[in-house]
Amino acid sequence: MLHELFTPSVQHALDLAGIFVFAISGALLAVRKNFDVFGIAVLAEVTALGGGLFRDLVIGAVPPSAFTDLGYFLMPLVAAALVFFLHPEVERIQGSVNIFDAAGLGLFCVTGTTKAYEYGLGLTSSAVLGLATAVGGGVLRDVLANEVPSLLRWDRDLYAVPAIVGATMVVICIQFDALNAVTSGLAVVTAFVLRLFAMRFHWRAPRAWNRRSAATEPADESLGKATA
Repeated sequence: MLHELFTPSVQHALDLAGIFVFAISGALLAVRKNFDVFGIAVLAEVTALGGGLFRDLVIGAVPPSAFTDLGYFLMPLVAAALVFFLHPEVERIQGSVNIFDAAGLGLFCVTGTTKAYEYGLGLTSSAVLGLATAVGGGVLRDVLANEVPSLLRWDRDLYAVPAIVGATMVVICIQFDALNAVTSGLAVVTAFVLRLFAMRFHWRAPRAWNRRSAATEPADESLGKATA
């Protein structure tokens, strides 16, 4: 189905572009965490390839494309090298990097959903794997960096929701036999624009409805020791 939507060369170029910007975000977090060059490379690889690798293992597309296409493996290393030497400059264009990251989010949620359906999964499962393809690398990145994953934090702009919308549009189009280059492109653009709006207007998911609770958060032990 994917080859019917995009030519192989176009699909490959789009994949590499998405991998590159995801790898940039992973490498930048590694620099902020003061990781060494190996840590920067690992976080770049995991962020860029983690979601697609998880999807391929679940659907049985083995060996995963991350291990059969050398370009997929080398592109995160290029991004890591760029950040290693030029991270102050890359930090200054973080806004532009976020825009390309949003584009990668939209692309991967659509291609991930479509590939999962190609391998025989149902519509709901395909959408879930489309979401996992788009956000899985970021979750692994945050876990390795000892942070709460960004998409689970209430104080971060919506990230998973745009991917869910894009993946849902794909499965609806599949259900009505309307998935083609135009509708898949529309799903990519919709997820992309929603993510841009979320960043621009700081849209966030609601927390628990009733914030008045008798439960209290446990005291920070380290704070207690410091003040004792």
